[in-house]
Amino acid sequence: MAAFALVALDVPLKRLFAYAVAGFTPAVGSRVLVPFGPRRISGVVLELRDDAADFKGTPKAILAVLDDLPPLPAETLQLCQFVASYYHYPIGAVIAAALPKVFRSPTVFREPAPSLVYFAEEPAHLLSCISLRAPAQRRVAACLSVPHTPAALRRLHDSAWRWVKAWHEQGWLQSALEAKVVAKASEDLALNAEQSQVVAELTAARGFVPFLLYGITGSGKTEVYLQTIAQVLARGLQVLVLIPEINLTPQLEGRFRARFPGVPMAALHSGLNDTERAVNWLSALRGEAKIVLGTRLAVFTPLPQLGMIIVDEEHDPSFKQQEGLRYSARDVAVYRARQAKVPIALGSATPSIESWANAKAKRYRMLTLSERAVPGAVLPKITLLPVKNVGLVDGLHVMALAAMHAALDRGEQVLIFLNRRGFSPVLQCGECGWMACCTHCSARLVLHLKERRLRCHHCGYEQAITPACPDCGNHDLKPVGQGTQRMEESLPLHFPGKKILRIDRDSTSKKGELDAALAQVHSGEVDIVIGTQMLAKGHDFDLLTTVVVLNADTGLYSVDFRAEERLFALLTQVAGRAGRRELPGEVFIQTAFSDHPFYHQLLARDFAPFAERTLHERQMMLLPPANAWALFRADAPELEQALSALAQIRACIAPEPHLLLNQPVAATMLKKAGVERAQLLIAAQSKAQLQAVLDEALPTITALKLAKVRWSLDVDPIEV
Repeated sequence: MAAFALVALDVPLKRLFAYAVAGFTPAVGSRVLVPFGPRRISGVVLELRDDAADFKGTPKAILAVLDDLPPLPAETLQLCQFVASYYHYPIGAVIAAALPKVFRSPTVFREPAPSLVYFAEEPAHLLSCISLRAPAQRRVAACLSVPHTPAALRRLHDSAWRWVKAWHEQGWLQSALEAKVVAKASEDLALNAEQSQVVAELTAARGFVPFLLYGITGSGKTEVYLQTIAQVLARGLQVLVLIPEINLTPQLEGRFRARFPGVPMAALHSGLNDTERAVNWLSALRGEAKIVLGTRLAVFTPLPQLGMIIVDEEHDPSFKQQEGLRYSARDVAVYRARQAKVPIALGSATPSIESWANAKAKRYRMLTLSERAVPGAVLPKITLLPVKNVGLVDGLHVMALAAMHAALDRGEQVLIFLNRRGFSPVLQCGECGWMACCTHCSARLVLHLKERRLRCHHCGYEQAITPACPDCGNHDLKPVGQGTQRMEESLPLHFPGKKILRIDRDSTSKKGELDAALAQVHSGEVDIVIGTQMLAKGHDFDLLTTVVVLNADTGLYSVDFRAEERLFALLTQVAGRAGRRELPGEVFIQTAFSDHPFYHQLLARDFAPFAERTLHERQMMLLPPANAWALFRADAPELEQALSALAQIRACIAPEPHLLLNQPVAATMLKKAGVERAQLLIAAQSKAQLQAVLDEALPTITALKLAKVRWSLDVDPIEV
């Protein structure tokens, strides 16, 4: 029997802690309860030894082995150790982040009894029983063609669970244990030649094979995923599917459940409560859940029979965690596929330049879908609407208004894309030029007129609308610029009688509001949708044919070298919402820079030339992926304190050939949430060189006494 266990604890120290084993030997990977100072906290055993290694002092004894979690598999522990090493983060904190919240607690978690799910065997009959004057109830009923748990129902509408109980009592609905539901499976869609070839290559792959699936919007990537997954499941294996944002999860989950009824599936995202997430995570760990569909953190989910990993919208910045453990779920997924010796498919209509470079270098195998999946469907026509010296009508070009009227007259839907929440981004005094600014950030306050509030979209600070200019006393303060609320207010003047729906973070902040809003659009109840970035990708609206994009130019002149890449992806995704079926689509982009080379490439509708040009520019300028970056960030009450701390950090790094040590500079947004920020950029010729430099310097950096300064390290930063 080993005498000591080395335990990883969720503390900001890059070390393991030795504890004595008294009368029992916990398995490696076990969750244990240990004393830590005056507290009792949980940790995970990583090693058993006959000695206490380099632990100083007399080790205390493990208090208990917590039996609510089976020992974590060696593969999961090794994955966490890789992430801790690559991103230079404490191993205990990495493991804690990888676990559901209930397993970070010192208390024991007990799984609840299996819940029932509710569904309609005859959805049309259910709808016929519900009054046309109850649209909210009808939207909930329309969702019951697939089984829903009570928790999922409550996310659809605050009253959904009460309605469902009543419908069930009247015999309009059926119920069953979730794992035993058997419904009619939706049939595979017919594949075109390109899709068939892609499915054949994906399913034939054995061992670690990374694929980059480059498919235009509407090319049927999801159907390719589904038919590939079916063949992986037929071999008795599990599949991990990662998507970038929570708002894409419910509709994808519904489509997956409809295609694979009776196949246990686990959804993992922040929309679940702690118990739901833990139950789903355990079902994956035990091998019960055959499909795991989740956002960023799901990449750590233990899967004993993993057969394939799919990362949809692999270019999306949401895969990169921006606080705490700053990891890229996409990159970790690639490492995990190599570790497990399974294929991985990275799908996108606009692949990241990093993935494009890997495909060009033959490190990834490129698969292409160049035509839309629905027969007869073509990419929408894109038209630039110059707005210089043109009188706009409530922010809209007259040609955009005309196109909207024409689409609505044909019974089609319109999307106005405006990636700016609130009524107006600026409240300004016309006399002296004063603007309402956040007292905690280097940012302006956004006017939210309906709530009569000014809000900071960076730190959350808000205040009542200022009645007069604090500088000159002028009472005539004017909103400048346009947000989604202002557009929502002005549109009824031009389209009386039309149903207008705004979908953004403000209008869908409560559980179930987003699902209910999307259901309205899918059902055809809505004529005009006003949406932000949360509607840009993944959504498939049959009647949506016309898209009007406002305020697109902001991405053209950013200090971020990735700005054009992100704008190209965003506009391509937004344009891809139009005309996805037989109806032709049109996209109108209002711009003050219609002659900009960027727009000429966008109009060409071919991402490849843009990617090739961008990759060449980055290679010439030694920007990622041509070299490797790490960014030290420092926050302090005063900028000078942050800059001084970074100068000390810089002095700990030894110069060497092909290593660029920049000088500390103020962050692009100097002040955020009450602290001032600075950054120090390190550029190396390769990731190996960068890791070696950081490994050598970090022990010295960690030992620095930096009073009143909080610093962090971001490896492979995507925001600089």
